[in-house]
Amino acid sequence: MTDIIFRTGEATVLAAEGQATDAMPEVLIGTVTGPVGHAFASMLGQTVGHTRMFVVRDLNQLVRPATMMTTKATIHTEAYVELLGGVVQGATGDAIVDCVIEGVIPKAIVDEICLIITIWLDPRCAEDPNLDKADLYRTNYEATKLAIRRAMTGEPTIDELIANRKTIKHYALDGVIEY
Repeated sequence: MTDIIFRTGEATVLAAEGQATDAMPEVLIGTVTGPVGHAFASMLGQTVGHTRMFVVRDLNQLVRPATMMTTKATIHTEAYVELLGGVVQGATGDAIVDCVIEGVIPKAIVDEICLIITIWLDPRCAEDPNLDKADLYRTNYEATKLAIRRAMTGEPTIDELIANRKTIKHYALDGVIEY
């Protein structure tokens, strides 16, 4: 049995110029018998505006470790649901399987752990007639892999956070406060 009880990771991968396809997944990884597994099982119901679904790579291709995804933004349109359950879900599933292939997630424990991933899909994507679905796939794939790796390796470390406390600030604080 694995000792992975509760690990967290996040990542941001920015969109190509002119696209609203930034990806910012947040990942929670833990044993199916621990708090993450309990939270995973509790997510099997639906919440209005925040669809929850298993991550599949395609029809009949549920990923391992079992992964539940949900949105950070409220879903308002069918087009949004189609992007979330299509391109974004496919990219997320491919990233998870590739993390197993690359050894980031040990193959021997895929049935002992589960993942919960919150997905950022900008609502503008569903309204954009020039949406670059390849970029939407790319950002979600890259960000999911990075978030999982960070969760599995404990990045950033507290020492890194302390070292960069005065040199890195939240992008939304630029010009708001002085360090």
